[in-house]
Amino acid sequence: QVQLVESGGGLVQPGGSLRLSCAASGSIFSINVMGWYRQAPGKERELVAAVTSGGSTNYADSVKGRFTISRDNAKNTVYLQMNSLKPEDTAVYYCNADVFLLNSDYADYWGQGTQVTVSA
Repeated sequence: QVQLVESGGGLVQPGGSLRLSCAASGSIFSINVMGWYRQAPGKERELVAAVTSGGSTNYADSVKGRFTISRDNAKNTVYLQMNSLKPEDTAVYYCNADVFLLNSDYADYWGQGTQVTVSA
């Protein structure tokens, strides 16, 4: 019913920047919270940042001051600008959206993930 398509991952040197994008499409009435999670090898998936439809944001302590989350409600798209990247930011990044569907249901959706590798 809803698809989340991520883009923007890749290989970057320490101190570099990347911008992730995630576009939602399908039977969407509106989207409440959109967020980015990440999962490194051998670790649990963790919240990186989230943003509400009203623009309120929440960040993991490890990325505060380096990452910025934003969204375009008209395009159902969320972005994650990642600056001053560190090797410990290496992970698969997943987009997440809490969606009010056209049939009045409310559901949680995940993207397929995009790899971010920070290495010299």
